[in-house]
Amino acid sequence: MDKTRIDKWLWAARFFKTRALAVEAINRGHAQVEGKEVKPAREVRVGDTLDIWQAQIRKTVVILGISEQRGPAPVAQALYAETPASQALRLAALEQQRL
Repeated sequence: MDKTRIDKWLWAARFFKTRALAVEAINRGHAQVEGKEVKPAREVRVGDTLDIWQAQIRKTVVILGISEQRGPAPVAQALYAETPASQALRLAALEQQRL
């Protein structure tokens, strides 16, 4: 398997608790592929870059693996890697909120 729907991937990678929540976030523009808004049926592949907004915090991740099944958290975390720039921005935003 080399591609899957973005809503299934977001659910399998544990960004959202249900596929319905993933679809809702995608429809609201809270998930983008390569900087472009997409529909829930958009297929993603290994190497695609996703921008995901959760609780008004943006994460930029690169897809490392494809899965259509939701597994344990360690398996889900192996499906993606957050970019260093995204980690720095996210930590700065969390620090700002803390203050």
